[in-house]
Amino acid sequence: MDALFRSRFRILFILACLLICGFAFVGAQNRRPKNVQVAIRAKWSGTPLLLEAGELLSKESKNLFWEFIDGWLRVAKTEGDSHSAKDCLVKILKHGSSVLSESLASLFEFSLTLRSASPRLVLYRQLAEESLSSFPLSDDGYSHNVSGVYASEAAGTKKLDPFLVGANPKSPGGRCCWVDIGEELFFDVAELQSWLQGPNEIGDSFQQPELYEFDHVHFDSNLMSPVAILYGALGTGCFREFHLTLVQAAKEGKVKYVVRPVLPYGCEGKVGPCGAVGAMDSLNLGGYGVELALKNMEYKAMDDSTVKKGVTLEDPHTEDLSQEVRGFIFSKILERKPDLTSEIMAFRDYLLSSTISDTLDVWELKDLGHQTAQRIVQASDPLQSMQEINQNFPSVVSSLSRTKLNDSIKEEILANQRMIPPGKSLMALNGALINIEDIDLYLLIDLVHQELSLADQFSKLKLPGSTVRKLLSTVTPPESDSFRVDFRSSHVHYLNNLEEDAMYRRWRSNINDILMPVFPGQLRYIRKNLFHAVYVLDPATVSGLQSIDMITSFYENSFPMRFGIILYSTELIKKIERSGGELHSSDFERDSEIEDDKSCLIIRLFIYIKENHGAQTAFQFLSNINRLQTESSGSTDEALEMHHIEEAFVETLLPKVKSPPQEILLKLEKGQTYKELSQESSLFVFKLGISKLQCCLLMNGLVFVFILQEALINAMNDELPRIQEQVYYGQITSHTDVLDKFLSENGVSRYNPQIIVGGNVKPRFVSLDSSILGGESVLNELNYLHSPETVDNVKPVTHLLALDVTSKKGIKLLREGIRYLIQGSKNARVGVLFTASQDADLSSILLVKTFEITAASYSHKKKALEFLDQVCSFYEHNYVLRSPAAAESFQAFVTKFYELAEANELSSKAYKSSLSEASNLNLREHLYKVAQFLYMQFGIASGVNAVITNGRVTSLDAGIFLGDDLHLLESVEFKHRIKHIAEIVEEVNWHGIDPDMLTSKYVSDIIMFVTSSMATRERSTESARFEILNAQYSAVVLNNENSSIHIDAVVDPLSPSGQKLSSLLRVLAKYVHPSMRILLNPMSSLVDLPLKNYYRYVISTMEDFSSTDYTVNGPKAFFANMPLSKTLTMNLDVPEPWLVEPIIAVHDLDNILLENLGDTRTLQAVFELEALVLTGHCAEKDRDPPRGLQLILGTKNSPHLVDTIVMANLGYWQMKVSPGVWYLQLAPGRSSELYLFRDGGDNGNQEISFSKRITIDDLRGKVVRLEVVKKKGKEQEKLLISSDDDSRGKEKGHNGWNSNILKWASGFIGGNEKSKRSHDSSVDHGKGGRRGKTINIFSIASGHLYERFLKIMILSVLKNTNRPVKFWFIKNYLSPQFKDVIPHMSREYGFDYELITYKWPTWLHKQTEKQRIIWAYKILFLDVIFPISLEKVIFVDADQVVRADIGDLYDMDIKGRPLAYTPFCDNNKDMDGYRFWRQGFWREHLRGRPYHISALYVVDLVKFRETAAGDNLRVFYESLSKDPNSLANLDQDLPNYAQHKVPIFSLPQEWLWCESWCGNATKSKAKTIDLCNNPMTKEPKLQGARRIVSEWTDLDFEARKFTAKILGDELENPDAPPPPPPPSSETSSNDRSSEDRESKAEL
Repeated sequence: MDALFRSRFRILFILACLLICGFAFVGAQNRRPKNVQVAIRAKWSGTPLLLEAGELLSKESKNLFWEFIDGWLRVAKTEGDSHSAKDCLVKILKHGSSVLSESLASLFEFSLTLRSASPRLVLYRQLAEESLSSFPLSDDGYSHNVSGVYASEAAGTKKLDPFLVGANPKSPGGRCCWVDIGEELFFDVAELQSWLQGPNEIGDSFQQPELYEFDHVHFDSNLMSPVAILYGALGTGCFREFHLTLVQAAKEGKVKYVVRPVLPYGCEGKVGPCGAVGAMDSLNLGGYGVELALKNMEYKAMDDSTVKKGVTLEDPHTEDLSQEVRGFIFSKILERKPDLTSEIMAFRDYLLSSTISDTLDVWELKDLGHQTAQRIVQASDPLQSMQEINQNFPSVVSSLSRTKLNDSIKEEILANQRMIPPGKSLMALNGALINIEDIDLYLLIDLVHQELSLADQFSKLKLPGSTVRKLLSTVTPPESDSFRVDFRSSHVHYLNNLEEDAMYRRWRSNINDILMPVFPGQLRYIRKNLFHAVYVLDPATVSGLQSIDMITSFYENSFPMRFGIILYSTELIKKIERSGGELHSSDFERDSEIEDDKSCLIIRLFIYIKENHGAQTAFQFLSNINRLQTESSGSTDEALEMHHIEEAFVETLLPKVKSPPQEILLKLEKGQTYKELSQESSLFVFKLGISKLQCCLLMNGLVFVFILQEALINAMNDELPRIQEQVYYGQITSHTDVLDKFLSENGVSRYNPQIIVGGNVKPRFVSLDSSILGGESVLNELNYLHSPETVDNVKPVTHLLALDVTSKKGIKLLREGIRYLIQGSKNARVGVLFTASQDADLSSILLVKTFEITAASYSHKKKALEFLDQVCSFYEHNYVLRSPAAAESFQAFVTKFYELAEANELSSKAYKSSLSEASNLNLREHLYKVAQFLYMQFGIASGVNAVITNGRVTSLDAGIFLGDDLHLLESVEFKHRIKHIAEIVEEVNWHGIDPDMLTSKYVSDIIMFVTSSMATRERSTESARFEILNAQYSAVVLNNENSSIHIDAVVDPLSPSGQKLSSLLRVLAKYVHPSMRILLNPMSSLVDLPLKNYYRYVISTMEDFSSTDYTVNGPKAFFANMPLSKTLTMNLDVPEPWLVEPIIAVHDLDNILLENLGDTRTLQAVFELEALVLTGHCAEKDRDPPRGLQLILGTKNSPHLVDTIVMANLGYWQMKVSPGVWYLQLAPGRSSELYLFRDGGDNGNQEISFSKRITIDDLRGKVVRLEVVKKKGKEQEKLLISSDDDSRGKEKGHNGWNSNILKWASGFIGGNEKSKRSHDSSVDHGKGGRRGKTINIFSIASGHLYERFLKIMILSVLKNTNRPVKFWFIKNYLSPQFKDVIPHMSREYGFDYELITYKWPTWLHKQTEKQRIIWAYKILFLDVIFPISLEKVIFVDADQVVRADIGDLYDMDIKGRPLAYTPFCDNNKDMDGYRFWRQGFWREHLRGRPYHISALYVVDLVKFRETAAGDNLRVFYESLSKDPNSLANLDQDLPNYAQHKVPIFSLPQEWLWCESWCGNATKSKAKTIDLCNNPMTKEPKLQGARRIVSEWTDLDFEARKFTAKILGDELENPDAPPPPPPPSSETSSNDRSSEDRESKAEL
């Protein structure tokens, strides 16, 4: 009864409010709230949803793709047609989800609605187009459409990008499918069947189609058969026919069958009702944020032109009435009182219009963060509450500030903030931190999918759920460089000993002195051998001898370090490698082979001198060699001669001996003394594995390839903190032998760069889970070998040796594997995956069978390994190393085999019975099956030897791989990846498994599978201890014990990151159902509103698919009930790799004032994903990044579509791309003349290549790490030649860098478009027949007002010069109207133009305000945003009017400076108080240099790039921009601040005049007039323009009249310029309290 009373009372209260406010509501009806709707479209046309589903499933498992196809072909026959896009989506989801677990099926649904697989299908379109273009049809009805735009689209005037963007090939001759075999295309199944019946041997007559890692290869395909690629779409009749034919052919071993899903243009009607869903509509994307920020309108910068007409878009969303407004939920009120709908809605509108707030009093702000946290945690749906608050903050802030605060919430937040900074946001997925700044929906879904896939695999391995969660939450230890080479040996020759030598006796011996603070660069002189710098070098090389001089210099200057050397002979190392890694005693006796080896002689002489005269004399001998060689040749590059060695020996010993040194030398040269020692030294270096590094440094065993002085100091500084830490904790004392301690703890007996990788090179990991889960797998049948007496132990480490039993290297690897086990390994086992060439003889087959029998039946026998080693040795020497004609007979091998079995106490009878049952044919089939497995699972081709260690693939194409390398692999992998996982698996309490199955082999298999799978996941190694933070009152905790996903987060709900995170967390909660622990961490004491914007994060849902027809509308951002009288500016928060631009926007998105919409309820804007950004870092070994290196990118058919240059900053580069297969190359000219790409690490096995293939198949872009190396003979040449050197080179007939670029730089940097020209591209087009050298002018504008100014600036330039002009506009912020008008304006007025862009690099400190971003684009990327062929450009501000021939400025000599600016005027004395550069910091910094204005400047791009001006400016920017008080006027302050490093030429004053700073006396001489903001009067731009510039009104009228003609609008008064506008209600002439940033700038 009480409830009923309260309900009625509330309704009566509402009605009373309506009656009281009735008159107010009449006005409110005319000011109904307005909405804003935003969408982003992909540039490519839509892709079929059905094909996207197949691609998503293929990411899960290669076989699921084929299951999906076969299942759909069956379903299509039996199930009825669907009648809408939503029906089709449900049908596809049902079919795809049937092969997935529940958690993966939910994510599959979301990924499909998100359309995340669309880019992969666009990539297949590119390959399909290339396939068709290789064999053009004679049919006139077919022409390849490379634009991806057809009849209706091509009719427009908009030009296309210079490279393919989602080109969908037109149906060739009406056919929807074809098969490409490389030499021919088949469009009919009959033609294909005819070809299949013929002899299809792979010959040299034609090239096979190239396959890629993403290709769908049918699992029954024969790897050695010809490739047949089917292009077509599931659902078409031709696809079914081709597919069934090719599957049968694959099973018969006739083809390697590949499918590339493509639905050609024109085939949409042949694919069934669901097959074309998604293909007919534009592709609207999700996964981005949209911001409507409340704009500061201190200066009125809005266009007063009215919008006359626009475009009609699809119907906008309806208003969401379920959102709370001032405590009312109007959807429920309307349900109860539908007859009062209009009055209730009017009341709601009134409440909404009165809630907008962008200011609060200080006392209301004080606890706003804590009040927000309280509102969130007390809500029934906390995540929804957080999203609604921070995404509509200006509308709810008043309500929040009135919340009564619970002290316990505030106290807990403050307590947590003693451990984490206020406002800090963190997020971790299963324990691994995620970078909040970089996270986007696509990356997050990929990370979650990765975790769910692992959980699904582990559950199939019968691991309990608690174990799965524990495994997923383990954080892999970071890869460390703590592996040290154990070089302790008599072959190390030390120069000094700090603990014993007399010269160090006065030094302090207290080890704790190392903890004492010192000045930077100061050394600690402690009489203790803490740092052992041992150089491994060939004494006959230039680098080796130079290292000796460096060591001697350091020693003579009492450097606190122990120096030593290990000497080797490069020639002898090569000989050891040729002999298989061994050096037999017989080798020592072959004098003639090493008689001329200078290195061996030097080593022998060195050892003799050291033993007889001491180490210092021996080192002096090496120094003498270097000195004599340098003196005689005058250069260090000349080869060492024998007489240099002999003279140095004599010179060194002459003062030391009584008998002539020549006699000693002769004896040592002829005799055998010390020869064995010198050869053993080289053998020792070979076994250490560091001979390939040429000359390297071992700092306490840590390997450093660099040998320069700086490298030695850096190595010492790297080691110092480790020693200090151990001294601090008492682990190192005065009595500790530091070297022994380090090498005993972390020492490895061999170093192999393939195993201990560093830098950009990462090991390759492959998950083994799919191979075991597939049922009949090669690994399930494999038996393993173990070290003696360890067969029953669990082995965490599994080495799989993939080897060709018929090759010498294969047998060598096999023997090393056996010896490795003989030496002993408690943690590892070895399995052998044999392959063989097709012509393998019976002896090879017998050897394979012998191994299988021994591993299966005799692995527990003590002598089993010795037996196998002996069999391999006999096989190697009698069959592999001999020619087939000289090889022993098969029967001789069998006889020897039985003898060895008996000798090693193994029963030969058992072998005889097993071998007699073995079929030669079955064994060959098994070998083929293994080869197939290795290729499909690991990508290991036939004949390639490799080691697979718990999923880590180490290819052994070159070099020697020893048993010690297997020990190293075991040590590295066990420490970093396996140990912590093995401990978890070994503790499992198994349920539901037969106890007889729980053998050590079963557990070892589980560890192998789990570790291999976990190694493939990409995630951070960083973690945080969230558990120490209190979560009782101020946290959102969602428990789900069954979920394998756990989210830890610390979020400031009132922050930009909080706006995005709240949406992402809601997505996870809906589709993944994770357990979550979200701690709220707001700023504790606010002084201003933390958010001054509305925000929407766009998420795809099922509602985007029509339930009435086959339309897919796609997701949109919808802002309901936005404030009418506040000026808003729109910004997009897109994933880092996206480049977007507006394509439909009638209104000014920079200055949105919704009260101007009139009858329109919803302002609509559509953006386009123009391109993805391909970024990278380029390095040159042992050098700084190759600044100025030119890169080009293209396809096979068009290799140069875009280009860029490498920055000095981190070697960074970027280009724009679309989904597809791309090839990156060094540009023709100096770059390709000097450099090659280098693949691989420092192992001596790196490949040199001319191009790199890059695949773009998702929306996440790609980061590519390049390494280049100079060509032989070009090592000393410079890439960049100065202008002076270049001119001298031209005189000699050589082409330098600056001349070469003009030959090839026709493409443009990532982001540039081809010129938008009129039909006649000559310089004589347009009015007046312009002639002469083209003037290049660069400008930037944002918003309709500045675009209006920009058109006026263009007209003023053109009316004052007769020369050709080309304008360069940064397209990021241009409106669609401007981009529509500018091509027509270009034709009408006779100028060229180009739209350019550049994505802000991730490593450069970001700006958040649009205005500051625009300023940054004016100065930060001048060296890379323009094509390299452009030599000079002038920046002219959009709001500038040019009154003189700008060609005079373009031709001006700026005295070799990269930049030329005009200094600020100083003759307007009224502004003296605002001239900040005359006082304080600026006065001190400038030291008499002028402070320049950035409204007009000249850039000599050749000099700018040559002097690294761009790199220097970015360095200054990075250091200054992190201080919020610096760079107030970024585009102006930065070049003025950097004048001492990037010199500026000061232009004559008349080149720029603005009323704010210059007196009227000089106005008549002004060549340009800029409409600078006036900080004193704050006069609106338009008002000032009409008053200051006499010709401005006429130019404006001309520009607006032309624009209206093109857009079909009407001018308000077509016969006269418009009158001045009335003063704005938003601009107060009396408001001088806050000074806008623009007050000191020109904008």
